[in-house]
Amino acid sequence: MSDTVARLSRLRAFDPDAVATALAGRTSPGLDPRRKLFLIAADHPARGVMAAGGDPRAMADRGVLLDRLVLALAHPQVDGVLATADIVDDLALLGALDDMVVFGSMNRGGLAGSIFELDDRFTGYTAAAIVKAGLNGGKMMLRVADGDAGTLRTMEGCARAIDELAAFGLHAMIEVFASRTVDGRSSNDLSLDATMRAMAVASGLGSGSARVWLKLPVVDDQERLLSATTLPVVLLGGDPGTDREATFSKWAKAMSLPQVRGLVAGRTLLYPPDGDVHAAVDAAAQIVRGG
Repeated sequence: MSDTVARLSRLRAFDPDAVATALAGRTSPGLDPRRKLFLIAADHPARGVMAAGGDPRAMADRGVLLDRLVLALAHPQVDGVLATADIVDDLALLGALDDMVVFGSMNRGGLAGSIFELDDRFTGYTAAAIVKAGLNGGKMMLRVADGDAGTLRTMEGCARAIDELAAFGLHAMIEVFASRTVDGRSSNDLSLDATMRAMAVASGLGSGSARVWLKLPVVDDQERLLSATTLPVVLLGGDPGTDREATFSKWAKAMSLPQVRGLVAGRTLLYPPDGDVHAAVDAAAQIVRGG
C-alpha cells in the first residue's frame, strides 16, 4: 500500500470533517475568459473505466492515480481538475487544489460495458453539492443513441442539471457523443454528421445556454464539426492509442478555432507510454498556451 493511500485512509477514518475543512480553506479562482482552460480529467474510475496506457487495471491503484494527479496539477500551466467527489476530496486533503479550477463530475451511472451504459443517471455531484464544495461547475456526459431509451432519461437529467447549475451562476460542461447500441453493447459514432446532430441535441437542453460549454472529441475535420455550435468548447483528450504524436498534432490544429477554449485530458497525460507525466503535461500545456 502506498504512503498516500495509508495517510488518507487514516485521516478519513479519524477525522471525516477534514474534507470539508480542506475544501473550505482552499482558494478558488474563477474562469478567466482571456485564458484557455487546461484541466486534468480524473472521473474515469467512477464509471468503471480502469484501463490506461495498455494496462487494464492502471487506474484501479488509487495511490498511483493520486500521485500522478498531484504531479500533473503542480505544473504551472495546468488550471485544475475534473473529477468525482472521492478524488476531489482526496486531492483537497493532499493540499493539491489551492488556486485550482475544479469541475465536479455529475453523472457516472452509465457504467462502461454495461447493458444500461446509455442510461447515464446522475449518481455523482449534485449542483447543491458543487456549490457547497466551492467548485466552479459541473460536468455531465450525454451520448445520443436513437435506439436506446436510456438516452432520453439522460437528456432529462442533463437538462435539469444545467438549470440547477445556472441558478447558482455556475457553468455546465456537457461531454457529447453520438452513440449506438448493438446486441446490448454501446459504442461511439465519431462521424461528423452523427456528432454534429448530437451537439445540436445537447446544446438545446435546459432553459438557457449562457453558461453551457461542450466537451467534444477531436476529429480530422474539427473546423466543420465546430461549425455546428457557437457554444464554448473544450477538447476531449481521450485515449491516444499507439500514436500520441498524432493526437497532439490534432489538438494543436484544433486549438486555433474560435470556439475552442481549452483542453480536458486525463489518461493520455497521466499514463503516458514512457511514464513521464511531467513531460506529457508539459507538451500538452505548450499546445494549450500556443507554444
